[in-house]
Amino acid sequence: MKITLKFIARCAVFLPAILVFGLISGCATGPQANPTDPLEPLNRSVFAFNDGVDKAVLKPVALGYKAITPAPVRTGVSNFFNNLQDLWSSVNGVLQLRPKVAIENLLRFGVNTTFGLAGVLDVASEMGIERQPEDFGKTLGRWGVPAGPYLVLPLLGPSTLRDSTTIVLENRYDPITQMDRVDVRNSLTALRIVDTRTNLLPLEKFLNEAALDKYSFTRDAFLQKRRAGIYRPGADKEDDYKQPADEKK
Repeated sequence: MKITLKFIARCAVFLPAILVFGLISGCATGPQANPTDPLEPLNRSVFAFNDGVDKAVLKPVALGYKAITPAPVRTGVSNFFNNLQDLWSSVNGVLQLRPKVAIENLLRFGVNTTFGLAGVLDVASEMGIERQPEDFGKTLGRWGVPAGPYLVLPLLGPSTLRDSTTIVLENRYDPITQMDRVDVRNSLTALRIVDTRTNLLPLEKFLNEAALDKYSFTRDAFLQKRRAGIYRPGADKEDDYKQPADEKK
């Protein structure tokens, strides 16, 4: 288990280079490509690679982690990483000129860090302060930057051209990746990956049963969720802005 976690953490260090490789390799297009997925042949190859890595490494580790770790501890781990994300969500709320989102996420971070054992306990949710995840890809979308083609990134999975360009920036301001102690940084990075994969386990059975083509199902579900996270129906005035023409459905 320890060796596997080190492998996952080391892979994460090379993600920026992998991203560049994926973008450079993106010249392959299909003859009857989906308008949102002109790089489908390449994406399917990367999807198959990711699926192989998942079956060989990530899923077994996630199942083992779930089997040996009590549910309250797993919840605390998820809360800890979500708490760090709340701070970045607050920053993006400011960049999106959405003061309510910025204030509530910052308040969540402050409350959970102070009274929730550095975020292990989600005290803010108990107080009715809703979590509103935001990232820089959403911020770009907020200001009209189109999503661009769908991309499947090695190890990272579903993305878009717009969202993939934000990975280096978000990594630069990630508190975990900026830690000085390499052993602690790698351990937390690996734990976050395992936590994320473990939280996806309940969706796997549904995906296997519902999808004749796992690739297409995953792509369509991701793009739909991503659009919904940026272009909120019935949004307040502070969320009212023009959707790029190439993303209208």
